[in-house]
Amino acid sequence: MHASQGRSAGLGLALASAFAFGGSGVAAKPLIEAGLDPLHVVWLRVAGAALVMLPVAWRHRDLLRRKPALLVGFGLLAVAGVQAFYFASISRIPVGVALLIEYLAPALVLGWVRFVQRRPVTRAAALGVVLAVGGLSCVVQVWSGLTFDLVGLLLALAAACCQVGYFVLSDQGADEAEQADPLGVIAYGLLIGALVLTVVARPWGMDWAILGGSADMDGSSVPAWLLLGWIVLIATVLAYVTGVISVRRLSPQVAGVVACLEAVVATVLAWVLLGEHLDAPQILGGALVLVGAFIAQSSTPKAPPSDPVATSAGDAGTGAVGRAEEGSGEKDSGEKQLPAGRTAP
Repeated sequence: MHASQGRSAGLGLALASAFAFGGSGVAAKPLIEAGLDPLHVVWLRVAGAALVMLPVAWRHRDLLRRKPALLVGFGLLAVAGVQAFYFASISRIPVGVALLIEYLAPALVLGWVRFVQRRPVTRAAALGVVLAVGGLSCVVQVWSGLTFDLVGLLLALAAACCQVGYFVLSDQGADEAEQADPLGVIAYGLLIGALVLTVVARPWGMDWAILGGSADMDGSSVPAWLLLGWIVLIATVLAYVTGVISVRRLSPQVAGVVACLEAVVATVLAWVLLGEHLDAPQILGGALVLVGAFIAQSSTPKAPPSDPVATSAGDAGTGAVGRAEEGSGEKDSGEKQLPAGRTAP
């Protein structure tokens, strides 16, 4: 009975996390259209979340000595890279399209496993890749001569590549006796990402007055500070915390399925709040991307304990970060992993 209640609570938290992550784009785009540079929006998001997570970083300060490479890589790719490229892409293409492209990451991980690690992948996983790419061609309507902004598409693809880096880095050291606490890795990833983005975005040149005004959301005026608060507290801090807690109560397969709902949430919210309508072929293509991503992440062969990276793409995206405390708590909650698709976060 208690196990059933725990899984139900975990599912609720996972749904909340997917909703929170999926809402980042619809809150950020009005700020970008109001005059903020996409990099400045990313900096505000990451720096604000890092400030909130600062007590957690202090609590796990031993990670600076134990896992410096992991923290730096996580901050550069999983935080700074993913966020910067994603927000830059949604300034040029619809939110739903950008996020669906980013969901090619599980398929790209298979390329890493097959061609870099030279390990076999299942036919079902390869089918997932084909479905995802075919769905993407419907989303961007390649038969119309790629009517979407090419730069925006490339930026979204760069975000997907940074997601691959997140998947690979997350799985490093998963079988070590002294593993990294997932909350600590997230906290330091945000701090390092904020430092990197400070140099890149140069926020001292930002028009701070925009944050005291309002932004247009499909004809409605919304205070800019409210949108920023949503991005920092809901779409970043709450999204990560609920995601980490939820996967401690769910199996990796269930967590991966729920994580895929992030793209659906983002597309629906962009449709309702921003008026970004998708036609029937694009909706069908989006469904194929999600189905392909799910098949790809759930069908890759498991890796032996000595070589953890070649687990399923969904598992790899969850990796060591989500399994960091597996040894100390699996008696109560079973497998623990951080779900894939933590972008936009």
